[in-house]
Amino acid sequence: MRPRSPFVAGKLHGRMIKQHDFSSRLDDGDAEQEGKLQTAGPSSLRTATSMPDGFFQSTTAAARFLRAELELSARLRTLTFGDPIRYTYNPLEYAWDTHRCYVETYCRSGQSVLFLGMNPGPFGMAQTGVPFGEVNAVRDWLKITGEVGHPANEHPKRRISGLACTQSEVSGARFWGFFKELCGEPDNFFRHCFVHNLCPLIFMSESGKNLTPPELPAADRDALLLHCDAALCQVVSVLGVSKVIGVGKVAEQRARRALTEAGISVRVEGIMHPSPRNPLANKGWAAVARTKLEELGVLSLLTK
Repeated sequence: MRPRSPFVAGKLHGRMIKQHDFSSRLDDGDAEQEGKLQTAGPSSLRTATSMPDGFFQSTTAAARFLRAELELSARLRTLTFGDPIRYTYNPLEYAWDTHRCYVETYCRSGQSVLFLGMNPGPFGMAQTGVPFGEVNAVRDWLKITGEVGHPANEHPKRRISGLACTQSEVSGARFWGFFKELCGEPDNFFRHCFVHNLCPLIFMSESGKNLTPPELPAADRDALLLHCDAALCQVVSVLGVSKVIGVGKVAEQRARRALTEAGISVRVEGIMHPSPRNPLANKGWAAVARTKLEELGVLSLLTK
């Protein structure tokens, strides 16, 4: 049996990304300790490149959201993963520039709907730092810019090319393509909605096969999702949304469980996942999504 491999952070074009580390004393569910910082030791990973002065005191929705994500990343770095997981990427580390651009551009006060994906895909957020981040949609419609580096331990068949990636992610192309056709301009979507992933990590086997969180060994999955659930509750509170829409059954069910157990009163619903693995999505995902969003009262927000 292989030893359990620690989650190691990435580099941005050959240099370590600076990270504000969070207190090692953060206990699950201890709200009083959340967000506390301590001086990082020599072995700790540091992210968050060139954060502006006052970032950690800012009360904007975007800054509070990013702080919650940095805290989650710090927690996840304490985990180790066993077989069949051989590679773990965190785009919040090596694609922080583009991710931060996405959040600071589109995360706003007053948004009422949070679309929630499960975790990055190898040719989506893993490349761009944006949820469902198919490269063309991210670069050409969302107009996201920034440097993308590399994970410290990179699978030879799953290289990170960033915004220069030539492979399109079907799920992301369907997701953002649908909203582009519906809304025309990004602002018409983000006026009311934001998009986020429950888990920021992508997992791969020795062969490079993508492993989603439900496919992880139970102990690894439970430890991972415990942190992700707590971060979701924090994010929902930060954004003040009234509705969370899980993209796919797993995200929907996980959100409902986490938010209910935390006593956070929001409506949790779901739409079909646009993955090509889903035969129903291949028969016309956009039409199914449109019908569901109309049923949920979201479509009218996006077509005004």
